[in-house]
Amino acid sequence: MNPTLQAVARHFVGNVEPISFRPLGNGLINDTYLLTAGEQQLVLQRINQQVFTNPQQVVENLQQLGRHLAQKAPAEIKLQIPELIATRDGRTYQLDAEGRFWRALQWISPSESRESLQRDSEAEQIGFALGHFHRLCSDLNPLVLVDTLPGFHVTPGYHRQYLKLLTKPLTVELDNEFEFCRDFIAQRNQQLDILEAAKQRGELRETVIHGDPKLNNFLFRPRSDQVISLIDLDTVKPGLVHYDIGDCLRSSCRLAADNRFDLARCRIILRSYLQQAGAFFSGNDYDYLYAAIWLIPLELGLRFFSDYLQGDRYFKTSQPKENLRRAMAQFALCADIERQRPALEQLINELRHPKTIPNSGNLAESV
Repeated sequence: MNPTLQAVARHFVGNVEPISFRPLGNGLINDTYLLTAGEQQLVLQRINQQVFTNPQQVVENLQQLGRHLAQKAPAEIKLQIPELIATRDGRTYQLDAEGRFWRALQWISPSESRESLQRDSEAEQIGFALGHFHRLCSDLNPLVLVDTLPGFHVTPGYHRQYLKLLTKPLTVELDNEFEFCRDFIAQRNQQLDILEAAKQRGELRETVIHGDPKLNNFLFRPRSDQVISLIDLDTVKPGLVHYDIGDCLRSSCRLAADNRFDLARCRIILRSYLQQAGAFFSGNDYDYLYAAIWLIPLELGLRFFSDYLQGDRYFKTSQPKENLRRAMAQFALCADIERQRPALEQLINELRHPKTIPNSGNLAESV
């Protein structure tokens, strides 16, 4: 048994026996384990301090979120948000012998994550859960949270860093795949500031966002299509809801076999999302929905490609050129979103101006 894991775990569970660990999820940043100690189970996670340079702020943001949700009536909250587990002496984190930062969270069980969606009912639940999370946070002042990842989702900033990389000697092979990625970015570099510029003009406002609502961060009830939790809250911070919407659709609507964007699934997710978020979703928010759907896969592809160029320092890899292939997949998805732009803009307009029409004697939304 890993002695570091065991030593850290004892601070949260004491001397309970037996104790065991198993890796959880496939995250590319933190190390996450399911800790079982006797009959108790919790999530033990080492926060990557190269990414989160002040991990204590991550924990403080979660505490702020927890206090905010505790003020709401229990019936108002339709999702289980994992709670922080304190150490035996009351602290919210533990340092190991090498100074690495660990924290523990409530284990939501029974539950399961999914890597792809098979049914419309699953997609509907994804939209509901993200919209519900945004609705719960819509009255939480974003200024009480710390921006734990300055520059996160600021696409022009990622692009500036990328351009600096190109001025330095590169150790990667300058092959056709390299040229494809370089040219794909160059052809779109004038549009990378579309969301940030709208924020600077006051057209979009920051609220509290999840920051990383990819598909496998939604937990489903086993043998059910009901989402019961939204996890991995390290990136909860002030930001544009467009970042969350774009990232959720990027991961939920990508057809992995050929990197196409599933427009029908997007329709279901957005419609369900807006049923929860419509109360605070403004006209300007609708204006930039297509931009969010288009930009986030482009941004992630840019980040994957940049990490590949500097030797895979940020995202975990298991084989050579993995980040390059990840970048190419995101660029292919972005290109398919561009191809479907007229249909996406029509969909957004329908969602913005829903009509009711007779349908077999009943009224139904034409969306």
